[in-house]
Amino acid sequence: MVRRNAGVGVLAATILGSAMPGIDATAVNVALPILQREMRASGDATQWVVEGYSLFLSALILVGGSLGDHLGRRRMFLWGVILFAAASLGCAIAQTMGQLIAARCLQGIGGALLVPESLALITASFDERSRGAAIGTWSGFLAATMAIGPLLGGWLVQMYSWRLVFLINLPVALAVVSVTLACVAESRDPQAARRIDWLGASLATAALGALTYGFIALQDMRASAIGIRVVIGAVALLLAFIYVEHRSSAPMIPLGIFSSRTFTVANVYTLLLYAALGAALFFVPFNLINVQHYTPFQAGAALLPMIVLMFVSSRWSGALVARIGARIPLTLGAAIAGFGFVLFALCGIGGSYWTTFFPAVLVLGIGTSTFVAPLTTIVMNSAPQEHAGSASGINNAISRVAGLLAIALLGIVVVAATRAALPASVRNALGTQSLITGHAAQPALRYAVEHAYVAGFRDAMLLCALLAWISAAAAASLLPRER
Repeated sequence: MVRRNAGVGVLAATILGSAMPGIDATAVNVALPILQREMRASGDATQWVVEGYSLFLSALILVGGSLGDHLGRRRMFLWGVILFAAASLGCAIAQTMGQLIAARCLQGIGGALLVPESLALITASFDERSRGAAIGTWSGFLAATMAIGPLLGGWLVQMYSWRLVFLINLPVALAVVSVTLACVAESRDPQAARRIDWLGASLATAALGALTYGFIALQDMRASAIGIRVVIGAVALLLAFIYVEHRSSAPMIPLGIFSSRTFTVANVYTLLLYAALGAALFFVPFNLINVQHYTPFQAGAALLPMIVLMFVSSRWSGALVARIGARIPLTLGAAIAGFGFVLFALCGIGGSYWTTFFPAVLVLGIGTSTFVAPLTTIVMNSAPQEHAGSASGINNAISRVAGLLAIALLGIVVVAATRAALPASVRNALGTQSLITGHAAQPALRYAVEHAYVAGFRDAMLLCALLAWISAAAAASLLPRER
């Protein structure tokens, strides 16, 4: 059946579908400090609210892309939307941190089906000439919908409850299902094998889970020995995953796709730069709420300039690849983002938002709006169309893994620097309490922890800047100069 306005329908469905995890991520980050206090959760448990979701999304997103190529991208997209919405309801009614983390893990599984199929559906529906503009439109409107997340999430947390943050996804999911059924045609890779690489998926999930658990354990001095052993085990699992993928007749990662130098370099770039972005977007709300004493709504609004810039410029920057290539916007975008992280590192305690955090948010927004759409475009254009789902899944997996590991690794930096900046008497009083969020349960110690947390936050932001500048150097030296 031929669908009218198919291009508009595909963009509407994929924008709204991608907005669900986008809104969820930004809104949940703002809600975390309040959620932690109301649930009386430890810093580690609070971290797992983010890491549990990212873990399953990262590990299974490759399977999600592959399932779309095998069984139908539209079908997997719809199942992902439905599962994500059902898990969101589970998060909203959770009574314990264990239940909340379990529901977040289910959200990750839904996201693993939904996220890669969004780009795969666009790639299958638009030719290469118009694909850059389509992806730019998708990126721009996605940024606009993500702008709603921190504002609406902050307002709901401040006025009502953090539980309502998760209910935002339910009406969005209903709209996505309706538009997809009406306007989006099915597509798949006719040459794809029918067997799914479940062994590879299991090894990837176990390896990433062990790696994340090990890094989080290293934040606690009591569990550091356990953390080291778990990390070693995770490395062994990763090696086993690589071996299985090399030997498999239907691998989760088709290794031939990396024969494209551009595809490989773009994914290395993604790993480094999205590690910096993921860590920054995790730690900044804790700084704003726990240290600077912003309200949740104010903390959500603080990041709005970055998202507005992405909305305004994404369509233009996506189409720019067809004119000048991706090397220049990727190099400039990462370099500018690095300066934004440095400005975050310079923020102390107090002062007007306009002279402290606003310059950092503005510069980071200029950087991200310069590289996000061109990066997505070059990844999808450098892979064969029959592997569109796998290419989208690989790049999305790398971006999620980057954030997952960066939060855990830089969490070690934040905890170590925060403890080092505390007076010995305060360190002894805190014992092994986690300082990942910059919040102390004892009111008498809170002032000291807040001021020490700034030191840990500064070190983390400087490392984010270093990652961004390495990304810029990689793009400048390794990406081809031609369009």
